Amino acid sequence: MTIQEIIQKYIKFFEERGHKPIANSPLVPENDPTTLFTSSGMQPLIPYLLGEKHPQGQKLVDVQNCFRAVDIDEVGDSRHETFFRMLGNWSLGNYFKKEEIPWLWEFLTEELKISKEKLYITVFAGTDDGSVPKDSEAFDIWNEVLKNSFGSVQENRIFFAGVDKNWWSRSGVPKNMPVGEPGGPDTEVYYRFDNIEHKDECEGDSPVLCECGKYMEIANSVFMQYLKTGDGFKELPQKNVDFGGGAERLLAAVEDQPDIFETSLFAPIIKEIERITEKKYKENKRAMQIIADHFAASVFIVNSKIVPSNKEQGYILRRLIRRAFDNINELREFEEINLPVNSIIGSIIEQYKNTDNELADNFENIKLIILNEINKYRETLKQAHAVLEKKFPGKEVNGVKEIPAKDAFDIYQSHGLSPTQIRSLGYVFDEQQFASLMQEHQKLSRAGSQKKFKGGLADTQEKTVMGHTATHLLHKALRDMFGQDLHQTGSNITTERLRFDFNFDRKLTDEEIKKLEDTVNGKIKENLPVHFEIMPLDKAKETGAIGLFDEKYGNDVKVYFVGEQAGGNYYSVEFCGGPHVDFTSRLKRFKIIKQENIGNGQRRIYAVVGE
Repeated sequence: MTIQEIIQKYIKFFEERGHKPIANSPLVPENDPTTLFTSSGMQPLIPYLLGEKHPQGQKLVDVQNCFRAVDIDEVGDSRHETFFRMLGNWSLGNYFKKEEIPWLWEFLTEELKISKEKLYITVFAGTDDGSVPKDSEAFDIWNEVLKNSFGSVQENRIFFAGVDKNWWSRSGVPKNMPVGEPGGPDTEVYYRFDNIEHKDECEGDSPVLCECGKYMEIANSVFMQYLKTGDGFKELPQKNVDFGGGAERLLAAVEDQPDIFETSLFAPIIKEIERITEKKYKENKRAMQIIADHFAASVFIVNSKIVPSNKEQGYILRRLIRRAFDNINELREFEEINLPVNSIIGSIIEQYKNTDNELADNFENIKLIILNEINKYRETLKQAHAVLEKKFPGKEVNGVKEIPAKDAFDIYQSHGLSPTQIRSLGYVFDEQQFASLMQEHQKLSRAGSQKKFKGGLADTQEKTVMGHTATHLLHKALRDMFGQDLHQTGSNITTERLRFDFNFDRKLTDEEIKKLEDTVNGKIKENLPVHFEIMPLDKAKETGAIGLFDEKYGNDVKVYFVGEQAGGNYYSVEFCGGPHVDFTSRLKRFKIIKQENIGNGQRRIYAVVGE
């Protein structure tokens, strides 16, 4: 069974149970300042989990491309990836545990034919302070499902686990959740690999205690029923189900393969890496796992119109490409050869094109951007070598230069060279001290990110909602000034400011900036009404509605209308999930504070709303 067949079976299974398929949301999220990438299937659906009406109804199913930057340093074992496909089914206030749990078991054991003897379950044990109780309901439902399946009570197949394992929110455990974030207990299904032996340090033979690889989580149903408040938790107005199952891990279970990089998805990619490095996977697993994962993630990020840079998504992409190249280079013992990295990129696209067919169409551009970054990196290394010899002369020890770990970390920060590349220039240093410096640096970075993204998931605070409506007015003003070929290419909205990207090939003049401000502020003063309608996609297009990422929309869509005019026309009509203000006067004032060139014929405007 291929990964494509797993995905197709999953979508069909839930369609037959009344779910409407929704399209894969962009890997670079729209209007969510809390993260650089879509990191879970639930992320694009946050407004609907909080009660907003979804155009496709209350029962949804999808496969979502995801990227988790926090897992970059975890890659290098048999089960971690940065890029993966998440299968999801959703109940937005419709069904709950008694429907979800039997469906999950049926899909795994009957549709995918996974041996039920190899499956184990965990459910939520409750919080230590009692603020959220033990999930006895899920335990009882599982008990009945397994009893019917096996013909007897399965006492050693269901386990209780605490907040570290069986609570889900995007921020982790309850104490880490910002106010306004939804979360809830979950139930997880683990696959047991009988061909893996427990290690000596393993704490026990169960999915709760074992951390040595014998048990792999393959499915997770979150019962999204709580909202974090300033006083603790309260029940959401609607109880939701959020199922997530990594397609790559499900493939590993179907194939009884404990190493996802040896499944039918990754094996051809690994084989190509073996060919160009002239090394064997069995002796070089960590390096080849990093190469395969990082280049696969890079392919999808580049396909999302991101280019390597020194900030935000572009910085993550640059880090992935360089780390993958470092590991290839190290496997080839730093030979000065032109490594055929394009063949790895080709093998990745060959493996993913059946589920993401646009990759094949964009192959040349993807290859060009990745190879250009590698060539830039090579030049950086050459230039850095001469500079570093002068700035960090080091101390000769047995023919190599020894430098303090602090100097090595300075090289990393100032020149972007990894420890591997620093070692390749003949330097040695205390790597344990370097790791400590890196850990401290990462703590500071995370703290900065938390401050930057303090708005919470799919922020619905007043200033953010105002920003959403302001982008519609700005979009309309830009198109009226410069023509209907101009269109939005991205946006990011926080409580502090809005950011709007659009296709334009020059700097706006001061006069043009002022005209934009005057136009938007004029519409604010007119106090135009704002409302939405849910309608079929074809009808929405007939209204002249414009939107970003048109391919993501389903059969029914939400369209926001601003300002009804004479003859039944509207000032602005756009596809949008919302939320928005009800009258434009609530924006009070619009001010452009900055513009910048972001390359590829695109410009970016920063603006603020309010007093």
